[in-house]
Amino acid sequence: MIGSLRGVVLERFTPSTVLLEVSGVGYLCSVTTSTFAELEPSVSAFLHIHHHIREDAQTLFGFVSRTERDTFNVLIATHGIGPAMAMAILSTYSPTALITIVSSGDIAALTVVPGVGKKTAERLMVELKSRLHLEGIADSSSGESVQSAAADVREALTALGYAPEEIRDAMRQLQAGGDSESMLRDALALLGARRA
Repeated sequence: MIGSLRGVVLERFTPSTVLLEVSGVGYLCSVTTSTFAELEPSVSAFLHIHHHIREDAQTLFGFVSRTERDTFNVLIATHGIGPAMAMAILSTYSPTALITIVSSGDIAALTVVPGVGKKTAERLMVELKSRLHLEGIADSSSGESVQSAAADVREALTALGYAPEEIRDAMRQLQAGGDSESMLRDALALLGARRA
């Protein structure tokens, strides 16, 4: 089993796959969209790996942090979440943000993940509450405020007439940690640029 890889990025393939050369051997690794954006060709990289083995295929999933890989492992052990959905969740939210979402019961936030509707989000919320470690958040109050700000922005964009797909794409690109006013301003700039 492969647990980690350190090497040089040779190529990137959409969607979110990188070819990492380690001692002359190239390994294809599926990564989150945020990791994909960071791993430019010719850049040295270290990835924590989940080596996923099935009867018909072997896939390497790469993560920049151990926490991200551990969260991925929790997600794929959850009923109804396969590797593809787990990667979609981690491409949308960091592990800390996901824990905050689950601990606060923010079902609407889960529906931002591509392929997750309201019913799926409700089921996942129940499943994840018993699996994700809800303790260990350094500052839960700030996490709640970040989540509240994101909810405010989603609500405002919906009221302005933006489609759920547009809102989801914009929310995925926003930097977490801002207040609702600055996040809304950034979201509107992103959406405006796309419609221009």
